[in-house]
Amino acid sequence: MNSPNLSRRVFLKASGGVLAGTLAFASGPIALLAPSRSWALSLDTLSSRQGEMLLAITRQMFPHPGLEDAAYAMVVKSLDRKAADASMHALLKEGIDALDASAAGDWLALDDAGRLQHLAPMAGQPFFETVRGDAVVSLYDNSLAFAHFGYEGAQGDGGYLTKGFNDLDWLPEPPKPQAGYLPFESVG
Repeated sequence: MNSPNLSRRVFLKASGGVLAGTLAFASGPIALLAPSRSWALSLDTLSSRQGEMLLAITRQMFPHPGLEDAAYAMVVKSLDRKAADASMHALLKEGIDALDASAAGDWLALDDAGRLQHLAPMAGQPFFETVRGDAVVSLYDNSLAFAHFGYEGAQGDGGYLTKGFNDLDWLPEPPKPQAGYLPFESVG
């Protein structure tokens, strides 16, 4: 019979892993979205170590200085849901284990250059492509990434031509076409 008064520790042991972190920047667009500076993500299938590895792998594949780990954790959560399938869980576990093995047991202990040295040869392999493919969607299609990159989401769609699509400060200024950016601009 299950006790209705499970301790937090017992619950966490039974529910896979936990991935936790703290927002590095106390101000800025991401901090405005977060209810607190600390975040935690419960994992149903993956262990905490596997979650940490997948977060670091995603950061290696898609390095964005200043982008909070909380945004990268969205990829881990997506992969955790998919790992409910035994073959997906095995693929992720084997890939993580292979990275650790190639790094003398602890890939996370390496610096960025060392991590990349062990990850790059996996490009094109099922593990790498699975993480990469999921990250392309999970990383860039969430409000934390939108805030970091200055994308205004659906409110900006259809309105950029008349309200200023050139307000992204992380892109270089494009050359102005002779006829102007907008259909109603005059040549000048």
